[in-house]
Order: sequence, then C-alpha cells, then structure tokens
Amino acid sequence: MLQFWGDGSQEAKTLVEQIRVRSTENFNWTFIFILAVVFYVYWTEIHKKNYDVIYAGAALYGVHWLYEIANAVIGHVTGYPLWSVSNESTTFILLIGVCWELSMMFSLAGIISFKMLPQDRTKKILGMDCRLVGALEMALLFALVESFLAATSNHSFIWVYKWWGVLPVFVTTYIPFFLASNFVPDMKPKARKTFLITEWALVALLLVILIPLGII
Repeated sequence: MLQFWGDGSQEAKTLVEQIRVRSTENFNWTFIFILAVVFYVYWTEIHKKNYDVIYAGAALYGVHWLYEIANAVIGHVTGYPLWSVSNESTTFILLIGVCWELSMMFSLAGIISFKMLPQDRTKKILGMDCRLVGALEMALLFALVESFLAATSNHSFIWVYKWWGVLPVFVTTYIPFFLASNFVPDMKPKARKTFLITEWALVALLLVILIPLGII
C-alpha cells in the first residue's frame, strides 16, 4: 500500500530507462481539460483581486520547476534521477520526474495550501507560526501521497536509489515547496517581486538552455 524507500531493483532501473520524455504516444484530451481547470482557478482569483493567492501559487510552482529541472540534471549526470514517473501513468511527461497531471496539480498546490491557513496569518499554533505549521502539515501529507504513488502497480512514481524515499522527500522537497507558498505572499512587496521574478527567470533560462542541449 505504501513504499517508504527506493529498492534499487533492476526493474526500477529498467522502467526509468524506458521513459519517453515529451512523447505524445499516450496523449489524450484530459490534457486540455486539466489546463482549462487551472486557468479557471487562476483567473477566478485574479478577477476577485486575491493577489496573495496568486503569489502563493506562483511561488510554489516556480520552486517545483526548479526542483524538477535539478532532478532531470541529476538523472542526466548519474544515469538515474531521484524520482521519475512511468510512461503508463500519464498522458504526457514534461521532464523525467514530472508528468502533465502532476505539474498541473503543483500549479494549484500553493493556492490550496495558502487558502488553508487561518485568516489571521499571525496566529500561533503550539507556539509556532501558523504558516510554518501549515507547511509542515502539507509537506507530510504530500510525502505520504508520494509513498502511495511509489507503491502503485503501474509505477506512477519510481524511486531507484535505496536512500531516497519518504523522509528525504518530506524534508528536502515538500517543506521548501510549502514554505514558499505560505511565506512569499507576506513578504514586503519589493522582496516578493524580486523573489518571483528571479525564480521564474531562472526557470525560463534553464529550460531554454538545457532542453535544446538534450540534458533534460
């Protein structure tokens, strides 16, 4: 039901080696429907002038892309990424570790996390900043969901390395994701603008350089 660590098996390695990045072989119309849902959510929040919500979504989604790029580079250099998705589990693989459905979910994850915070974001929970508590809770939830995906029969998620699993995913990946969504909206305007512009400029630059080179 749950898989907590990679098993280092030949089966896992073979599945990774068979991944077809940006192939349209499994493409179907759910791609368009999911995109429409994401557009609806963002434009609804923009129409309501809920800009803090937009900042939260954009902050987490940018961090997500930086992590996925780094993971793809690791895969290129070492032979295997820290995480990957299987051909059978998706309609379209963007980078070796992320499919369309997963990426679109992360485009909304920051919005969801931010909306789950107390209306008074200065509130303390067990003596801790509620934004930090919220980030830890969401990170734990997502790490457990990933452990379920890693255990699915169609190998929705593939962990090759035996030292990679729920704990490192929780600490090194999901906590930073949700810290971004929960804290960036409350930054001073200049700092927030600098963070978001720098984050997304770096994402764009890396994609423009690394994809044509065949690295990711």
